[in-house]
Amino acid sequence: MQHLALYFHFVKLRIRSQMAYQLSFVFDLFSQASIAVIDFFMIALLFNRFKELAGWSLWEVGFLYGIIGICFAIAEMIGRGFDVFQNSVVRGDFDTILIRPLGTFFQVFSQDFLLRRVGRLSQAFVILFIANSQLTISWSFVKAGYLLVSLVSGTCFFIALFVIGATSCFWTIQSIEIINIFTNGGVFMGSYPFSIYRRWFRHFFTFIVPLACVNYFPSLLLLDKAMPSAVSTLGVYVAPLAGFLFLGITMLFWRWGVLHYQSTGH
Repeated sequence: MQHLALYFHFVKLRIRSQMAYQLSFVFDLFSQASIAVIDFFMIALLFNRFKELAGWSLWEVGFLYGIIGICFAIAEMIGRGFDVFQNSVVRGDFDTILIRPLGTFFQVFSQDFLLRRVGRLSQAFVILFIANSQLTISWSFVKAGYLLVSLVSGTCFFIALFVIGATSCFWTIQSIEIINIFTNGGVFMGSYPFSIYRRWFRHFFTFIVPLACVNYFPSLLLLDKAMPSAVSTLGVYVAPLAGFLFLGITMLFWRWGVLHYQSTGH
């Protein structure tokens, strides 16, 4: 509880500093939302030509898009400290973090809070809301809880990717650019049903980097879509747990990286 209270205090300070220039903040919100709207507009253009994609309608894909968009926006908002961690390594600020009486993971996690991602988050919520209104989903307490767990799991998945990029800085100084393939690229890939991809690709993003587990498999269950022949109903139910497991593994990777960190003076 003490760490939670301290985290919210840090968030309050970050928000206050970002709101110091209100006009700039409003422009940032508008630009973030506009970019996201254009992304979905391109998807809508695709469906205007082909009507459906591997048996998925526009608003079923919109449901996928909304879930993955919400997860990524929240992850960028609260996990920004890991995304820009390379600056701390380059400037030598991480040495200061090491001597403070708090865990390094907590300190980096609470180092930044990107409020302007509310624009992208709002747009994703709107798309998900509209998709839900256009689809006949039989909602229940179980499905609502499952969706909530999936959103939290997806957020943990993207934070885990940021943690991997940050941990790589202990050896490379700069965050490896390949992480962007899995973060921004992951949002793009997760906006479409995974059945359109090749088998090796689906397996990689299910069992190695569990992107499919945070929105595709949950959407199959929530939309009552036919399950692929190689996927069991039990597997779909437990799929969101992959996001939590993935974050746990990357936290261990972070601890290992901290143990092998050498100061900028060495």
